[in-house]
Amino acid sequence: MKTEILLIKRNIRMFFKDWGLFFTSLITPLILLVLYITFLANVYRDAYTAQLGGIPLNEEIIDGLVGGQLFSSLLAVSCVTVAFCSNLLMVQDRVTGVRRDLLVAPVRKSSLAVGYYAATFLVTLLIVFVAMGASLIYLAIVGWYLSLLDVLCLLLDCFLLTLFGTALSSVINYFLTTQGQMSAVGTIISSCYGFICGAYMPISSFSEGLRNVISFLPGTYGTALLRRHALRGAFGEMEKAGVPEQIVEALRDSVDSNLYFFGDKVEEYVMYLILGGFAVLMLSLFILINRLDKRKN
Repeated sequence: MKTEILLIKRNIRMFFKDWGLFFTSLITPLILLVLYITFLANVYRDAYTAQLGGIPLNEEIIDGLVGGQLFSSLLAVSCVTVAFCSNLLMVQDRVTGVRRDLLVAPVRKSSLAVGYYAATFLVTLLIVFVAMGASLIYLAIVGWYLSLLDVLCLLLDCFLLTLFGTALSSVINYFLTTQGQMSAVGTIISSCYGFICGAYMPISSFSEGLRNVISFLPGTYGTALLRRHALRGAFGEMEKAGVPEQIVEALRDSVDSNLYFFGDKVEEYVMYLILGGFAVLMLSLFILINRLDKRKN
């Protein structure tokens, strides 16, 4: 355990020593928040207004719905994409030969893997919580309908999704050996993940076949959990304002607050089991790959 702790401290120190990497990881979610507010807020607002079908509703409630959707989209993407950026130290150590030097010492490969994973997780979680704080400030300005339970659930959602994102990035980045590969994978993940997890466009807007395929991806359930907890208060306020329950439920379906697997509604506890299970599975796979890898270091 002492070896793992030393490796974690070393990796965190090396990450913060590279100011370019740190600020890139930190500023990316904040830039996404500004872009979401600038380009997507009106699109979401028009969609909610159209689905209400002329039913009068307080503008603050609609702004709360828009803010919650933007907020959950940002966190759903950041928990995974920031992990790939934070995990580049593992690739850099392989490229520069530092990994070889570390293994010259009596350090097990599994300990090295845990050191990289834990350091990446802690750094990513810190950046995600900073982004969450900025998003909560924005939500307080436009329309705050979150309860304390909602905020706690959002913290848990970010924790589990960051566990999964860190494990996924660890498995993929382990096989990268050049700076070019690092850039290519980072670009692909940043541009594609938001679509396949339902952050940029709700899964309900896709064709039935594509929805069924995406429903097998664990990141989808992380997005759905964030959506559910970010919008629960605003939807409840809509019901209090007299909006028919059928319309509110249809809105929940349209933004993936309700998620369906081949037509069957997925319960919240099942989403947690899927997301947590895949996080443990990917971490176990990463440690196993390290132990079984016979490549010359």
